[in-house]
This record gives sequence, structure tokens and C-alpha cells, in this order.
Amino acid sequence: MNKVVTRIAGRAPGRCIRAFLAHEFIRTKVLVMLYCVLGAPAFAQPWPAKPIRVIVPFPPGQTADIVTRLITEPLSTVLGRQIIVDNRPGAGTLIGTEMGAKAAPDGYTILAGGSSALTINPHLYRSIGYETLRDFAPITIIHNTIFVFCVNLALPVRNVPELVALAKRRPDEVTYGSSGPGTPQHLAMALFAAKTDIKLTHVPYKGAIASLTDLIAGQISAVAEGTPTVMPHIKAGKIRPIAVSSSERSPFMPDIPTLHEHGLKGYEVLGWTAFVAPTGTPQPILDRLSTETIKIINSPDVKKRLYEWGLGALGYSRERSAAYLKSELAKWGEAVRISGARLD
Repeated sequence: MNKVVTRIAGRAPGRCIRAFLAHEFIRTKVLVMLYCVLGAPAFAQPWPAKPIRVIVPFPPGQTADIVTRLITEPLSTVLGRQIIVDNRPGAGTLIGTEMGAKAAPDGYTILAGGSSALTINPHLYRSIGYETLRDFAPITIIHNTIFVFCVNLALPVRNVPELVALAKRRPDEVTYGSSGPGTPQHLAMALFAAKTDIKLTHVPYKGAIASLTDLIAGQISAVAEGTPTVMPHIKAGKIRPIAVSSSERSPFMPDIPTLHEHGLKGYEVLGWTAFVAPTGTPQPILDRLSTETIKIINSPDVKKRLYEWGLGALGYSRERSAAYLKSELAKWGEAVRISGARLD
């Protein structure tokens, strides 16, 4: 090395550099260094470089599962990677939701959460393994679900004022079913009872099918159930709808009045499904997931399918989704407090 430096010393700068690089040993070192500096980005794998998992904290066939599969099929094509739907039901959605919260924030795990998982359970359970606003970054709110207040055909009630009047004449005798304590169906009716100052008796079931079966049979008086679940029974004339839980009339059943129209100002209770990711997921990945998912939600084919299922397509931005989650946490917190429901 010293000999090389000695030989090129005293030459003109241009000739000096050429002589320096001409030496085989030094030229090799320089090329290696340039390769390392300039070629390093070529080794970084662009996202996504492997399959993406979407955790659904419900069994196959439920609304969140069906909607997730509807969205992930075209999303997989757009991203160029397989998307695996991983059903993890149990413990009132806690099992799957906690898995989503504790997953690596690397863009390869998404949670398909809903009102129960993200905004009801934090108030309902004394201790859970996640906090919605702390542990999840929103991607988008996919859709909403309007609840329909329905009564048994034999009940002498054709509208909300008549149901309220009956309940006031016969406190605690009017019964209503739900999919279980602390579910949106339970809390929607509990909030309704509180705002109308009536006393109803809650009869919990292990699912919507069981509660609707007993409603049709006359074993219970009323339910507040999601539009997709009750629409077939309403069309068949097996149950009587008296109100919807949205602030505006449902496009699926425009003849049914809202609770607003019956004087319950400010009452709006909706179910929904959202895509969220573990906090810490890189923002460029979140932004791309949000952008591509919203495009899919707003595509004619997907909007049509959601409409056929009685679901309203939303596709909120990340910012709007964050604000929505915050407001829903407050709303459902009030409903849980009013209902008195608590689970260990």
C-alpha cells in the first residue's frame, strides 16, 4: 500500500486518481464499498413479501366473516399476496381480538373487529388484554348494520308508543331476547328502555337464531336484531317491525320509522365491522391498506353485495375511522352503564 502511494505521489490530480484506481487491490476495495452502499436497497423486500393474515374473532358464516372474505379476495389480487382469513372465535370475541392486539406490527396481521370487540367489551369486562385506542391503528370502517325493533305478531303492539304504553302498564312483563349479555342487541334494547323510562325483562340466548325462533313462537315479546337477520322473517310475515335504530330510515325497509321519529332524539345504535392493525404498524402500510380497501368497498360489485345482505357500505378514511371508534367507545360505554351488564 505504501509503495502504491509512493508511486502516485507527485503526479497531477487526474493522473493520480487513475493510477490509484488502476491498482487491482484498491480498485477491488472501492468497488466492494460502492456495491455495499448503492446496492443495499436491493436486498430490502417490499411489503407485502409474504401472506397476510386477517383475524376474525367470530366463527365462519357470521356477518364479520362473510364481509371479510368479500373484501380480502379482491384485496389479495391488488396486493399480489395471499390473504388468509383466520377465524378465532371465543370468549365474546376476546380471544381473537387479543391475538390481533399482541401481533407483530409488521403489516402482516389485520383484525376484522366490530362494535362488540372494539367498543363494547372494553366497558363490559372488568379486565381484558387490550385497549382499543392504544393497541389498534384504524384502517377503515367497512360497513354498518341497522338494528330493527321487532315484536311477536300476537303482541298488541303496532308501533313504538304502543310498546312503551304496554310496558308501563305491565312493568317487567314485556320480555326481549338477545344474543347474550352485553351484545349490541342487548344494549340496543336496554338503551331504548332507559330512554323511554320503561322496564323490560332481558332473556339472553346463545345466538340470534335461538332468540328469533322464540320470538316467532311467542316465548318472548320483542328483539332488536340486525337487518340481515330479521329481513327474511319480516318479508315472510312472521314478525312485526316497529322501528329502526338508525337516525334516518333504512334504505332496505323505508316504510319502518326511526326511533327519532318517535321522540327518542339522539338515539342511534349501529353494528359495524372495521379493519384495524396493531399499533406500530408502519404508516405507509396502513395508508396503502386503507386506500386499497376503500376502493374495493366502493366498487360496484362489492357495494351491491353488501346491499343485498342489508349492510350499508362505508369505507371511512383512517382519520374518520379513528374519530368514529372514539365516539362509539363513548356511546357504548353509556349503554353498558345503563344496562348494568358486567362480565368477569
